[in-house]
Amino acid sequence: MKQAPSKSRGRLLLVPTPLAEVTQTPLSQILPQASIAAAAALQHWVVENAKTARAFLGAVNAVHALGIPLQQHGMAVLPKHAKLDAAAARVLLQPALDGLDMGLMSEAGAPCVADPGALLVAAAHDLGIEVVPLVGPSSLLLGLMASGLDGQRFAFHGYLPVDAEARKQHIQGLERESAQRHQTQLFIETPYRNTALLLALMKTLQPATRLTVASQLTAPDACVRTRSVAQWREDNSQVLDKVPTLFGFLAS
Repeated sequence: MKQAPSKSRGRLLLVPTPLAEVTQTPLSQILPQASIAAAAALQHWVVENAKTARAFLGAVNAVHALGIPLQQHGMAVLPKHAKLDAAAARVLLQPALDGLDMGLMSEAGAPCVADPGALLVAAAHDLGIEVVPLVGPSSLLLGLMASGLDGQRFAFHGYLPVDAEARKQHIQGLERESAQRHQTQLFIETPYRNTALLLALMKTLQPATRLTVASQLTAPDACVRTRSVAQWREDNSQVLDKVPTLFGFLAS
């Protein structure tokens, strides 16, 4: 049975991080001061990647001094592939159950969107822990905002199939749905497979479908391009390997 948030418990703050490496752009240009200050005040964390989390907190400390030295921060890592059961979630959320505010941090961007943090947030609600989202970058929203595609109707589909034939059929199905509903389709890919996905999209989609590629958002070399598939086929010079990228398309 789900519990109502209790005043005797701490909160779970969802702390956004830069989409690109923290060394590329000053943190104060990516996160509002209130989010930076809230992160600096926390001492207990659940993170997707400990190395990335420490780098982020180091950048926070350069803008707003941490409440305690970084070495003293409690940092638990979310399981990547296993389902988070109630017992494991309770262990991760113990600081909040003990009355202390704690933070949830993704490897990049806003927590709980296309990452395992959503399972922890669901567990927090079940345990009566207040969940507080902080303001910061989301590749989905930033990419959609800059795409020129329909922002009234859109869907995020996570990762497409890796198998070439299954991916082709999936893309064709999403394109039919996009045309029927006038719905923007958004998805991501593991960075080293970005180029393969772009080639598959150019080969499979109809020439008039508008295709967006948004890479390195929040970094100095950020690039967002929206062109028809026919135009992409004429010039596919964009280098995408090993950089975070959001893909989207809207069928005509």
